[in-house]
Amino acid sequence: MPTKGSDPLTIIAGGGSVPVYVARAAARLGRPVQIVGLVGEAERGIEEFPHEWLKWGEIGRLESILAAHGTRDIVLVGGIHSRPDFSTVKVDFGTLRVLPEVLKLLAAGDSDLLSGVVQMLAKRGYRVVGAHEVAGDLVAGPGPIGGRTADRGAKRDVERAMRAAQAIGAIDAGQAAVAVNGRIVALEAAEGTDGMLERVAALRAAGRLKWNGRAGVLAKCAKPQQDLRVDMPTIGPRTVEAAARIGLAGIAIETGRVMIVDREEVVRRADAEGIFVTGEAPLAESGA
Repeated sequence: MPTKGSDPLTIIAGGGSVPVYVARAAARLGRPVQIVGLVGEAERGIEEFPHEWLKWGEIGRLESILAAHGTRDIVLVGGIHSRPDFSTVKVDFGTLRVLPEVLKLLAAGDSDLLSGVVQMLAKRGYRVVGAHEVAGDLVAGPGPIGGRTADRGAKRDVERAMRAAQAIGAIDAGQAAVAVNGRIVALEAAEGTDGMLERVAALRAAGRLKWNGRAGVLAKCAKPQQDLRVDMPTIGPRTVEAAARIGLAGIAIETGRVMIVDREEVVRRADAEGIFVTGEAPLAESGA
């Protein structure tokens, strides 16, 4: 459900189109919005809105920017290519004050880093809001997204792949799975969704996996322990291209808990390739 009201919102932006998409949604809700773009990560498109550019190491300047805007609500969104190295980054006085805390966070794993950032902001009186809480159509509702729907056989693969993706998420191993003709053929691990799909493509090219025409489903779900405000799984046009390239019939994503990056392009490419994209509610646990 999108957040409403007139409270100022600051979006701290990494790469990609989503920061601007969220800013437009906030503006439609009547919220004063500014974007703080991370130098080397955010795109020039953020300049459509009131904005500032921020370098790693300028935490003190960030606090001044937030205060000037009257911000309490913050969205953290967009891709980050690499973690900052504070041994080489020039830092301001505000950063020096919290540097031990920052270095401790950077030594943690990705999920602990993100939850630590949320906690650090909360201690300073800020509230981290999920991008999907501002722009509700970033996530899927139940049912088809686009013009294609799953047939009976594909629905069986949807259920198998969704159940497998949920299972590996529960043990913090991955977020995605592929089922073809009722059989699980791939589970996501450290290589990520794109890498898993490349593995399926290699197995098919080697003759280890065989099917005719389009068959099979990629399912993607959030892990139960993920903080979706800052760490939401995504699909986008590249996901559709990869699924179509290896001959899958469709993609299923967990409703409300997987972000669709560039929805219009996702729908356009899926419809053009003849594959379905559907939102699916999490499956109840079963011994089956």
